[in-house]
Amino acid sequence: MHPARRYNYWLGGQDHGPADRASGDAIAAAFPIVAEMARANRRFLGHSVAFLAGQGVRQFLDIGTGLPAPGDIAHVVPGSKVFYVDNDPVVSARMIGRPYLEADVRDPEKILRGQTLDLTQPVGLVMLTVLHFVHDDTEAAHAVRTLLRALAPGSWMVLTHGTMDFSTPAGVAAYEKMFAAGGTDVRARTKAEISGYFAGTELVPPGLGPVDQALVTNDLNIYAGVGRKL
Repeated sequence: MHPARRYNYWLGGQDHGPADRASGDAIAAAFPIVAEMARANRRFLGHSVAFLAGQGVRQFLDIGTGLPAPGDIAHVVPGSKVFYVDNDPVVSARMIGRPYLEADVRDPEKILRGQTLDLTQPVGLVMLTVLHFVHDDTEAAHAVRTLLRALAPGSWMVLTHGTMDFSTPAGVAAYEKMFAAGGTDVRARTKAEISGYFAGTELVPPGLGPVDQALVTNDLNIYAGVGRKL
């Protein structure tokens, strides 16, 4: 089981196996909105990179890119330079011929050494639903700080992250029990915790909020934000 393949399953793709489907179904049984949230997250990718393209950004560092699917950055911004990063061997096999590095977000130094973008020019750093797989708060913060520090002023960060802020106490308890038992590998964080990742950037209005306001229920949710490096 791997998050990229489970995500592909929720998106209706074909690149997943029995373990990925079993994991996806178990999470969906506890949190029925999860597949809709995955699709909303994908829509946010399209909207946000189109916005960055409108600001003149033509190169992107996509960390946790997942399996190739319609609507990825290269489709949304034709002619852009995209460097992809993930740590799933199945993703690696599917990315042959593209600028790609198999690496973990926990090792931002390796990512910076291996990427081929011009970091003296603005870059769109894209990290969609990847940091919540980093369970250690210090490691997650280090990854973001290191990557942002390497980018030129005027660069952008697009980030989404799972949360239980909108859930009922019973829902939070169910999530914590599932997380402790290894039933989910997502470490949900609060808005305050996720806001900290945007230190040193100016958030685009309306700031950090639900990835899709129409999907705000007492289930799990995803916070989404776009920040410009100062």
